[in-house]
Amino acid sequence: MEQNYTSRVSEFVLLGLSQNPEHQHFLFFLFLFIYLATWLGNLTIIITVICDYHLHTPMYFLLANLAFLDVSESSITAPKLLQILLTQHKTISYSSCIIQMFCIHFIGGTVIFFLVVMAADRYLAIHKPLQYMTIMNRNMCLKVMAGAWIVAFIHAITVISMVIRLTFCGPNVLDNFYCDIPQVVQLACTDTYNVDLFIITNNGLVITGVFTGLLISYTVILIKIRNHLSEGKHKAISTCAAQITVVSLHFIPCAFIYDRPFQKFPEDKIVSLIYTVISPVLNPIIYTLRNTEMKNAIRRLGGKVLFSHRNAKM
Repeated sequence: MEQNYTSRVSEFVLLGLSQNPEHQHFLFFLFLFIYLATWLGNLTIIITVICDYHLHTPMYFLLANLAFLDVSESSITAPKLLQILLTQHKTISYSSCIIQMFCIHFIGGTVIFFLVVMAADRYLAIHKPLQYMTIMNRNMCLKVMAGAWIVAFIHAITVISMVIRLTFCGPNVLDNFYCDIPQVVQLACTDTYNVDLFIITNNGLVITGVFTGLLISYTVILIKIRNHLSEGKHKAISTCAAQITVVSLHFIPCAFIYDRPFQKFPEDKIVSLIYTVISPVLNPIIYTLRNTEMKNAIRRLGGKVLFSHRNAKM
């Protein structure tokens, strides 16, 4: 029988986080604060890295790019979450849903690639300090950045191409605050076994494998720091600890969502919140609090801004 690839569903209904109006108002202001803090924290990192020549190193170049990705990742889901909490308009069009899923996997894939590169950057800095700046030169950093976006785009377009082949002709209610593949695929009218298998393999197993590899890499790095590094040991450990925390915040929730058959669990919404809304606001806090050089650079930048403001008034 010929399969109909034309979607009959024009929009999806997003139930959001709560149906209680009082809870919705509280959650709106809570997540509005978190979203604004995400922008403020990550923009502070980006501007500081650009303006402070002390931070013109590969590690901070990667950190500034990760901050940009955090803002982008949060902006994919947070505005729709705020709209759902504030208004009664709880629907999203089919095309907007597809675009949102694509962006989530595009930006999310780029984040994963950058976290891997940041681990490799620390490995080179600890194990090959004399060759580090030669290997991680400006051209290499730009190639890494371009490679991250290209690989993530291929991943996202491949996954979405599987989803748009499905037919949606009946149920259109998503018990979530945004569109993501596991929830959307469950609503398809056609057999989704092959899509489930492909996406679990493409997302879940890759996420788990990369996360395991990163933990092993950081373990090797920490052992090297402990046994062979005498100068700058505290700074190196602090940097690695911050990166391990950020990696865990991103990979563990992603693995929970994607590294299993597409079954619904009550915890799915909370887990989705962690890596789409909470993690992007925590990352700049983690990197700033555990990085003395970054804190000093922010103070210097703040001092320059205040000094310029006072001179302008005089």
